[in-house]
Amino acid sequence: MQQALLIRLRPAGPWRYGPADGGLDRVDTLFRSDRLYSAVTIAMRQLGFLEEWLAVTAQAPVSQVAFSSLFPFQGDSLFAIPPATAWPPSSGLVTTPSPVFLSKIRWKAAQFVPLTLLDSLFTGQPILADQWVPDAESGCLLRRDRPSSSPFRIVIRSGAAVDRLAHRSAQVHSAACVEFEPASGLWSVVRFAGEPAESAWADRIQAAFRLLADTGFGGRRTSGWGQTHAPEFQRGRWPNLLFPRLARSLEQRNGSANGHSGSQFWLLSLYSPASTDQIDWDSGDYRLATRAGVETKSLRMLTEGSVVTAHSEPVGAAVDVATEGFAHPVYRSGVALALELPAMEGPKLEEPVEQASTEEAIEEQPCPEPARDSISSGGPDDEF
Repeated sequence: MQQALLIRLRPAGPWRYGPADGGLDRVDTLFRSDRLYSAVTIAMRQLGFLEEWLAVTAQAPVSQVAFSSLFPFQGDSLFAIPPATAWPPSSGLVTTPSPVFLSKIRWKAAQFVPLTLLDSLFTGQPILADQWVPDAESGCLLRRDRPSSSPFRIVIRSGAAVDRLAHRSAQVHSAACVEFEPASGLWSVVRFAGEPAESAWADRIQAAFRLLADTGFGGRRTSGWGQTHAPEFQRGRWPNLLFPRLARSLEQRNGSANGHSGSQFWLLSLYSPASTDQIDWDSGDYRLATRAGVETKSLRMLTEGSVVTAHSEPVGAAVDVATEGFAHPVYRSGVALALELPAMEGPKLEEPVEQASTEEAIEEQPCPEPARDSISSGGPDDEF
């Protein structure tokens, strides 16, 4: 079974990531895996490991290291974008002592769902509806019986450069950023292709994250944004490290977590298919995002939370997005970090648990805005 490294980052101040169109009044939905790979690659260059790092990741037929995107956490609760085929939960898995909650709770409003809840969902455990409430500010599904504030919020911060000679300020500028609560932050998991890769790169990756904690992630790093407290690391087996119940279920079913013909895989990262990946594009449930950077080619990629059907686990690839005649390759990582989903029994997902049962439960909703995932995202630190 593959080894993995869980990384928790506790921001020491505001973070800013995206969007690529330069709009200062918005941020991207999350710090995505292509950005994270780029940041780690820049750190590897500073540590003197660049050539070796590129050889085993972007330039290798199968990358020896795969990153998830950075997802939020609060206390001991890790959140992630749920698989599109399993969320909202089917009515057969939802229980409640009061039927009012079945019509009032808006499961789709939860963009980030606790991993413990998903682990129970994957193994067919019932979900108590009145135990959960979507947080409107962060999009996280929070426990109703545990008083807590939003794990993070998007705010606008203003500033102005001051002329020290004339003692006058220039034009005031402002930018959107993400601010985190003291007990909250971002997490990512790194999966190694095997024990040799884990032995060679686990310590180096930890060193890279310690360096990035000081230098910062994302935009406005020169202003101190994107810095974190000392990163926290936890090693374990994949997928036991995140989904112990699911891992036991997979082991009991086939003795391993390897994929089989027609399996469905849940993406925890952005994904650009490799030439060897055998994907059934007529099945699954996936979304696309256009990723672009400064003076690089745009690239369409599958987003986190997408579910693809494949004969074996998708591998993905790092794509050279450098423009013609550029001095060196510019890699955008589409290496997949995917988890095989078990066959989930019960009513079809087309039977929503959110269906209104009374006139009082019906709420008028405005026309949906275009999905944020359709917006091109990127920046100077998005690729290497």
